[in-house]
Amino acid sequence: MSTLFEKIIAREIPAKIEHEDEHCIVIHDIDPQAPVHVLVIPKKPIPRVGEAALENQPVLGHLLLTAGSVAQKLELEKGFRIVINNGKEGGEAVPHLHVHLLGGRQMNWPPG
Repeated sequence: MSTLFEKIIAREIPAKIEHEDEHCIVIHDIDPQAPVHVLVIPKKPIPRVGEAALENQPVLGHLLLTAGSVAQKLELEKGFRIVINNGKEGGEAVPHLHVHLLGGRQMNWPPG
């Protein structure tokens, strides 16, 4: 069974796409927690960061570099936050690793 993100990547479900390349897609979150809230999603599914393997290292690095590039494109020069949820207690809602990029306001600490 495909995850929500696999269906978005396959264009079975619409999404507002900010960026796409051969390794990932960046979409706007449908329930934004900040003025800017996008998700950087690998096209090859990895269930969660806690289950990533050494072979996933290149795509994991690509996700972070893409997040930085998209943050620049979205004019988040004052700062931004990157979040990766892992597991139910970590706030994971979709079992397909993704990076939350949040910005456009002051982020508080601790986050949750």
